[in-house]
Amino acid sequence: MKFGKLKSIGHNLADSMASGMGFLIGIYHMNVFFEAEASEEGHITVDFLNGTASGAKPSESLSRAILLFRDAVPLMCEKHGIEMEYIKTLVARFGTDAVYGPHFRVTVESATGKKSTDQFIGIPGKRLKRRKS
Repeated sequence: MKFGKLKSIGHNLADSMASGMGFLIGIYHMNVFFEAEASEEGHITVDFLNGTASGAKPSESLSRAILLFRDAVPLMCEKHGIEMEYIKTLVARFGTDAVYGPHFRVTVESATGKKSTDQFIGIPGKRLKRRKS
């Protein structure tokens, strides 16, 4: 059950950033998809534990939001009954393309080594269902 809660935290943080509203952190306007699309890299990867980004260089306002999301992680963990030490990875990669439009991938990993990556499309993020071959 604990790992499912960790996945939920990852999705909630990423979906909040993807929405552009940022109610969780008190910022009501950001556009991570616009910034990703406008860059040469075409994506922004956010590490919610460290408050850092890779891929495209985020604007000053998005960088500030990323730090505020980092600061919100302990509160989310407390709310969901998860110890911070349980989390090894909490990352989301945001991008946009002609096929899926705005999309993001959330990767979480526990300190015990359990890892999951889920792809979401749209705003709000809906889990991408892949066809079985």
